[in-house]
Amino acid sequence: MAGYLTTHVLDTARGCPAAGLEIALHALDSEPPRLIARVLTNAEGRTDAPILAAADFAPGRYELVFHVGAYLRRTGQAGTEPLFLDEIPIRFGINDAGAHYHVPLLLSPFGYSTYRGS
Repeated sequence: MAGYLTTHVLDTARGCPAAGLEIALHALDSEPPRLIARVLTNAEGRTDAPILAAADFAPGRYELVFHVGAYLRRTGQAGTEPLFLDEIPIRFGINDAGAHYHVPLLLSPFGYSTYRGS
């Protein structure tokens, strides 16, 4: 069984999925980090397909960059510039090539949390 990487973003301030939020995935195996994928969340705050599908899934160090600034501006939550949160990088390791890694983001204009989901 091959592994894969997924995410979803929930807007905890508004109590809904964060639709239309851009996410970039980088491999941290080189300097500068190597861009692997750039995706947008759908109406459910998820991506339409795994960010890192089974064919490309490999152990290593990765970074998801959630570009939350544009989303916060679009939804009227931005407040005064510069934003407190504009980009949220989450660095993590994959050590099991056969596992599902799910890295969700719970977002508000002034804070966020993440965890390894299922």
